[in-house]
Amino acid sequence: MKAICVDDENLILDLTVSLLEDFGLFEDVKGFTSGQEATEYIEKENVGVALLDIDMPEMDGMTLAGIIKDKSPNTSIIFLTGYSEYAVEAFSIHADGYLLKPIAKDKLYQEIRYVLDNKDESSEYLVTAKTFGNFDLFVKGESVVFKRSKSKELLAYLIDNRGGTVTRAEAFAALWEDGMYDRAMQKQMDVIVRSLKDTLKDYGISEILEVKSGAMRICPELIDCDMYHYLDGDEDAVKSFRGVYMNSYYWASLTEASLLDDDF
Repeated sequence: MKAICVDDENLILDLTVSLLEDFGLFEDVKGFTSGQEATEYIEKENVGVALLDIDMPEMDGMTLAGIIKDKSPNTSIIFLTGYSEYAVEAFSIHADGYLLKPIAKDKLYQEIRYVLDNKDESSEYLVTAKTFGNFDLFVKGESVVFKRSKSKELLAYLIDNRGGTVTRAEAFAALWEDGMYDRAMQKQMDVIVRSLKDTLKDYGISEILEVKSGAMRICPELIDCDMYHYLDGDEDAVKSFRGVYMNSYYWASLTEASLLDDDF
């Protein structure tokens, strides 16, 4: 899980980042002095906890918290501020914590630990992916409707790669078996990726996809997938496999054969 800290005072920001890193509870901690920088980061990364100063120029912490919750509903918000009068407003937007400056290491640890321990276990997975048979994606039981069939296939291909990084050229080669990745098709891939990102955003599940530097991957830890459970030896998943895996996509035949041979 990743964490971010946002504060326009560099000394406080550096201290907060350093404390979070010392706790050893997060795989990565990033600090930002502006809400815009934090917003751009959270669009690309899966952030579990955001520590926000409230009184900041250009974009205050309350506004930033609203943007974060819109883009990443499962991100927990903790406010760090020198003004106690913001408490009622902070919790009105469903903040998960509220600490007054100056920051005490033990108090911050207790707050972070409490937030992590009380995260809704049902939110561990943002989506359910059904890969045995045809491929379908569900959010809270609702089937996700994709505007473009190739965007759905792209997501299926990324899920098949189980979190591995895939370049656009590699994805194109899978989605168009005999196609030529010329300039026109590069633009087509841009459209497909953009459409996929838009669909995920519409359903509030943008976090399952990471796109950067021309490559992309899904976050398998956020996806409740029958194939993943099968590979983990889950008895129910093993019983549910009937020898058919994403049968709409020719590239899935390699994984299907491996599942049948149980070579994983």
